[in-house]
Amino acid sequence: MKLLMLGSGTSTGVPRVGGDWGACDPGEARNHRSRVSVILENEAKQRVLVDTSPDLRSQLLRHEIDRVDAVLWTHDHADHCHGIDDLRVMRYGRSNPLPGYASAATAGQLRRRFDYIFEGQHGYPTLCALQVLSARLIAGFAVDWVDMPHGPVSSTGFRFEADGKAFVYATDYSAITEAMVRCFRGADLIVSDCLRREPHPSHAHLAMALELKAKTKARTMVLTHLDKSMDYAALSREVPPGVRVGYDGLEWTA
Repeated sequence: MKLLMLGSGTSTGVPRVGGDWGACDPGEARNHRSRVSVILENEAKQRVLVDTSPDLRSQLLRHEIDRVDAVLWTHDHADHCHGIDDLRVMRYGRSNPLPGYASAATAGQLRRRFDYIFEGQHGYPTLCALQVLSARLIAGFAVDWVDMPHGPVSSTGFRFEADGKAFVYATDYSAITEAMVRCFRGADLIVSDCLRREPHPSHAHLAMALELKAKTKARTMVLTHLDKSMDYAALSREVPPGVRVGYDGLEWTA
């Protein structure tokens, strides 16, 4: 099973509009961060896309990806769903809409804001058939999920299993629950929210991400959703063994 990190940045990306790099070195390519999305691929070459970031088009072009077999959304915040229109190219050549999955709350918000994607409009076909999460087998992956606190709302954390391996995608959480620990326990890889070093009301900070790794006994953790305070080189020197700093284009195979 392979993971491709399409984007690794917070909602404003790095640099922010206006050229604000914060503590990040502009000369380090891994500090150039687009908004978060990931793709998982199994040995049968089936692909699952998690989230449709506003930077999705450029991410797909960069990695020459023109097909996925399903889309899942963690939640409906703009940096996780506003690239949804770029799913149009995924519909070309298909006899049916692309399968999509989200929690009931997220699915309701997506349908309200992007009705044309899920219902078709003005002669254009439905692009995505959105379902509330219930299926445990999606595009060749065994899937489990859990609601995670995300400030005043919630985000969905996903566990994917294929080819004898387990990957977890847990972005945008602000507390660690027992349900999260149960769902994520023993994963080969956890991709975890890690906005900054200082605590934040709606995101994990570095200490919280490391706590999640310890509690779940995951083999490896990759940090994502990083803001402008998280310079790649400085943070890489700081994290313990078994933890990597994520970046746009990172590939992980297990």
